[in-house]
Amino acid sequence: MSLTAFGGPQVHIAYFLDRFVDKRGYLTEKELLELNALCQILPGPTSTQTITAIGFRIGGPGLAYLTLLFWALPAVAMLTFAAIALSTFEKKEEILHIIRFIQPMAVGFIAFAAYKITSKVIESKSGILVLILSTILSLVASSPFLFPFLILLGGLVTAFKYKRQPKIEKNEPLKVKWANFILWGAFLIIGGALATFTHWMPVKLFENFYRNGSLIFGGGQVLIPLLYTEFVTLKDYLSSPEFLSGFGLAQAVPGPVFSFSAYIGALSLRDMGIWGMLTGGFVAAAGIFLPGTFLIFFVIRFWDNLKRYRIVRASLEGITAASSGMVIAAAIILFLPLENNFINPLLIITTFLLLQFTKIKAPFIIIAGVILGVII
Repeated sequence: MSLTAFGGPQVHIAYFLDRFVDKRGYLTEKELLELNALCQILPGPTSTQTITAIGFRIGGPGLAYLTLLFWALPAVAMLTFAAIALSTFEKKEEILHIIRFIQPMAVGFIAFAAYKITSKVIESKSGILVLILSTILSLVASSPFLFPFLILLGGLVTAFKYKRQPKIEKNEPLKVKWANFILWGAFLIIGGALATFTHWMPVKLFENFYRNGSLIFGGGQVLIPLLYTEFVTLKDYLSSPEFLSGFGLAQAVPGPVFSFSAYIGALSLRDMGIWGMLTGGFVAAAGIFLPGTFLIFFVIRFWDNLKRYRIVRASLEGITAASSGMVIAAAIILFLPLENNFINPLLIITTFLLLQFTKIKAPFIIIAGVILGVII
């Protein structure tokens, strides 16, 4: 599955339905869709949490961690290798020039994601208001700490409409086991403290990605503006062309979109040599995937009772609307550094139209962009 599942979380769920429900019978379609819905309201990578939750349902925590490892490892390894190749190749500028068309195509992917998400999740005037405010604030602010605040604010706005949700009878009281939540919080607090008092970059890098993985809702596309703001705009660990080229390459890699973090982590530690880059890719991947894993282990035990509360269901619209606004802002933010010519907007529009009106898969679009860069 990890070597063949292209297309992001919206496509991955179709793979899961085919493989785990229809062919393997590990769980029912209703159970899978409920697990996916749960993962969509938790911070972290949706498809990764879903497949990890399937492992948890079948074999407990041990199988769940093994599932996470085999699901994420191929994509993480590919993108870490791509970062090392880009950094160590003597004619780096030539590589960036050859893959220059991937940068506007990556913006096209994000614009398409913004369109698809927005068209599905906005259901009311309050949702539209949250979407607009989230987009504007994401554009004008440069702090990565703003994004989780927008998510929480969006959920709060629509939570007030909970009375419109149908009542569901609560058969038993809500029982919560806090162990995995405490584990998630301990990593967050201790990691933040260590990163504050140490200058060792792997620790700082782990904290950066663990914090982002803990506070982002909406999947890999929503993660992009956070990573760009923190690692390109604020910290200057990599350039805008390197970031966009890496994100474009991530579209051609199967598995979770969050594995793009390994590419950023590896380039962030390029000054430490190849072993440093391997370390950077590993700690970035561990940091981005662990929070969602801890949280899905925490919530899955009482999810069936939690979703009966109307205020929980009502807040989902605001959470997804705020996430959609961030994706729209990401498309705009990543478009601005591109070279001002007619080719870049044309490639963005072409990529969008191909995704919308054809069945051409993302990897083939990216390969076409690389071939175009070689020819021209």
